[in-house]
Amino acid sequence: MTRYQFFSGKGGVGKTTMACATAIHNAMEGKKTLIVTTDPASNLADVFEQEIGHVITRIKGIENLWAMEIDPDEATREYKERIIGPFREIMPQDVIASLEENLSGPCTTEMASFDRFIDFMEGSEYDVIVFDTAPTGHTIRLLELPVDWSKHIEESAKGSGQTCLGPVQSIQDSKEKYDRATALLKDQTRTAFIFVMRPEELSLYETLRASKELETIGIKSGEIIINGILPEEVCDVSFFKKKFYAQQNVIRQSEKTIPQPKRYMFLRDNEVKGIDALKDIVRELFMGKKPSYVSELLLTGQFVPTIERPDIDALFLPGNQTKAIFFTGKGGVGKTSLSCITALYISQKGVKTLLVTTDPAAHIGEVLDVKVGSRPEKIADNLFAVMVNQQEAFQEYKEKVLGEARGRYSEEMLATMEEELNSPCTEEMAAFDKFIQYIEGKDYEVVVFDTAPTGHTLRLLDLPFDYAKQVEMMVSTADSSVIKETAQNRFRDIISTLRDRTRTVFSLVLYPESTPIMESYRAMLDLKEAGIETQLVLANMVLPEEVCTNNFFRNRRKMQVKYLEEIKIKFGLPVLQIPLMQEEIKGLNRLKAAVNIL
Repeated sequence: MTRYQFFSGKGGVGKTTMACATAIHNAMEGKKTLIVTTDPASNLADVFEQEIGHVITRIKGIENLWAMEIDPDEATREYKERIIGPFREIMPQDVIASLEENLSGPCTTEMASFDRFIDFMEGSEYDVIVFDTAPTGHTIRLLELPVDWSKHIEESAKGSGQTCLGPVQSIQDSKEKYDRATALLKDQTRTAFIFVMRPEELSLYETLRASKELETIGIKSGEIIINGILPEEVCDVSFFKKKFYAQQNVIRQSEKTIPQPKRYMFLRDNEVKGIDALKDIVRELFMGKKPSYVSELLLTGQFVPTIERPDIDALFLPGNQTKAIFFTGKGGVGKTSLSCITALYISQKGVKTLLVTTDPAAHIGEVLDVKVGSRPEKIADNLFAVMVNQQEAFQEYKEKVLGEARGRYSEEMLATMEEELNSPCTEEMAAFDKFIQYIEGKDYEVVVFDTAPTGHTLRLLDLPFDYAKQVEMMVSTADSSVIKETAQNRFRDIISTLRDRTRTVFSLVLYPESTPIMESYRAMLDLKEAGIETQLVLANMVLPEEVCTNNFFRNRRKMQVKYLEEIKIKFGLPVLQIPLMQEEIKGLNRLKAAVNIL
C-alpha cells in the first residue's frame, strides 16, 4: 500500500529542501515516488530547477520520481466542474447558475485544493507520496478540514440540505471521502509526519505548538529534522561562536522536550538547488555523511552593489490619516521580527501604533516576550499589540450577524442563516472582518500588520470580493439589496485604502537567496494585478562583511552580494539591507537594541 510522508514546520526552515531530498532518496531506493506541494506559494520548481506546475511531471535526472504543484485556481475550476458537470444536461440553466453562484464562496478554493490533495491519498499508483505542505498554521487548518466538513455536511443534511459548497446531495460522496482521509491521516502504519525546524527558540516553540495541535485531531508526528546547524569548525570568530552556542542550547532543549527521533542537518556554504546539491543532502540525511567544510572560494570578485538607504520616515510615518503598513514574504524570512522592530521604531517617534498579526501561527508574542491576546494590549509607550484569533472572531461575527437579523426575519430564515454561518468558511470571513476593522478604525495613527506567508496573504487580499458574494448569498429578503450595497460600499472603501500609497505601504521581506527572491517577485506582480503597488523591499539576514573571515562565510556572503544586485535590478524599488543579528530577538530589551537598524 502507498505510504505517505508529510513535511511541515515554520516557514523558511527548509521543508521543501528536506521533502525533495527525501523524495529523491525514496526514488533512488527503487520506489515509485511522487512529491506534491499544497503550498499556494510553491517553490518545488525552483529547487528542482525545472518547470512543474499543476500536472504530474517527471523529474529530470532521477528515475522513479514525479512532482506536482497544486494550483489553487486550477483546482477550483476542476472541483466546480466535477460537481456541476453531471447536472448540465439535466437541469435548467437557472439551476446551474444557482449552483455556480453557490460555488463562488470563499471556501470553495480551500476545499478544492484539499479535495485535489485527497485524490492522491485515494490512488495506488505510487509506492510513496511525499507532501511538501504549507507553513504550519495553514497546514493544521488544512488537516482539520475533513473533520469540519464532514460534520458540516452531516448537519446540513438534517436541516436545509444546503451547504456553502452547494446542495448536500451533490457533495454527499465528499463526506465519505473526507472521513476516509481522516482515518488515513491518523494511521501511523501508512502516514508519517516529519517536522522540520531550525535550531532557534522560535522554531522550537512552533514545532512544540504545532505537534500538540496535531495531536488534538489524533495525528502524531513521526520524527524531527533540525536543519541549518552551524558547523563548529567554521565558527572561529566571536559573532558566530555566540550563534553556535545558542543553537546548541536549543538542540539540547529539543532533546529534552521532543521525544521523537531526530535527524541533524548542517548549514551549507551555498544555497541548495538542483539535483546534485539535493543528492548531497540525501547523503547527509540518510547516510550520516557530514559535508566537508574545508571549502574553496566558490565565487570570485569583490563587487558590492551600491544600494541607497531608503527614507524610512517618509514611508512609515503617518500623514493626516491612519497609515497601514504590511510586511509580507516567504515564511521564515523574518517578517515578525521586522514588523515588531518597525512598530517599536514608529511608536518611539511619539506615534500611537498598533501591531496586528493575521498569521494563524502567530509569533509576535514570542518576539515581544509577552502574551498577546485578541484585544489590543499596551506593550510600551505608544505601542499596542493584538492577535486576530480566528475562533473568537468567528463567534463574535456569528453573534453580530444573528443579532442584527433577530426580529427582522422569520425563525425559519434565522435557522437557515445560522446553518450557513456554521460552515468552516465563515471562520475565514470572520477573521477578515476583524482584520479590516483595524484598517477602518481611528484609534491608532499607524497599524503595522505582521501577515501570514505570501500565498495566504494574497488570499486574504482577495477576500473583499469573495466576502461581498458571501453577504449576497446569505440575505435573500427584501432588505438584501440594502445589505448588499452597504457591504459593497464598505469593501470598495477598503480596496481604495489598500491601493492608496499615502495610506498603505506594502513591504516585501526576503533574504538574498534565489527562492525567497522568486516568491517575493511573484507576490509583487500579483499585488500589482490587484492594483496594489509595493513600495519597499527589506533584504534581511545580510552577513556583515567584517565577520566573514573564512571561506565558508565568505562564500555565503558572496552569494548574498550577487543576489542583492539582482534584487536591486529585478524589483526596481528602494531596498533596505538588514544585517544578520547575533542574537534572536526576544523581549523588549533586545527589540529596543535592534531599532537602530532602521
